[in-house]
Amino acid sequence: MSPKRPREAANLFAAAGLENDAPHPLPDRLRPRTLSDVVGQDHILGPDGALTRMLETRTLGSLVFWGPPGTGKTTVARLLADATELHFEQISAVFSGVADLKKVFDAARARREIGKGTLLFVDEVHRFNRAQQDSFLPVMEDGTVVLVGATTENPSFCCRAPAFWCFIRWIRTRSKDCSRTRKRSRAKSFRSTMRRAPRWCGWPTAMAALL
Repeated sequence: MSPKRPREAANLFAAAGLENDAPHPLPDRLRPRTLSDVVGQDHILGPDGALTRMLETRTLGSLVFWGPPGTGKTTVARLLADATELHFEQISAVFSGVADLKKVFDAARARREIGKGTLLFVDEVHRFNRAQQDSFLPVMEDGTVVLVGATTENPSFCCRAPAFWCFIRWIRTRSKDCSRTRKRSRAKSFRSTMRRAPRWCGWPTAMAALL
């Protein structure tokens, strides 16, 4: 039996290249094209950055970017998919339920059958309830998807399914206009929060190391 091919949304305009000629907002036109073009996130993309080490050792796993709006969380997720040759799939936790997630997971399994992995980007991931977070466990455990989430909320307030968060690495994105003093203050506050968090899978140590 021939492998089942994933069902991608048919778009004749995109296939014809007409989408590239459509007007795009300036921020979208100036969006970095490679990870080396990203500025202001040297702590994760610099020579000793957390993401750089993951890519060099080919150990990219599921992670969540935590930071203020406009710090490049979505852009970096897209570029990670390009760098690892994974199919990029984006959803929003605001508009997605368990049924929507099931469709995404089925498409990811179909891609895997033909040798293509999936990087699933979930915006506002902190809005998922416990049932939605639990639905990720099977596909994260077997590698069907690499989850990359984005949130502006403190991680200690969005942990509804402990087993789900055991698979997640938290990475803090920084605003470019933060002074060095504010960076140190936020890092200290983050480490303090992690020390008070439940110690599932060595959370405080693992996440503080990524700052």
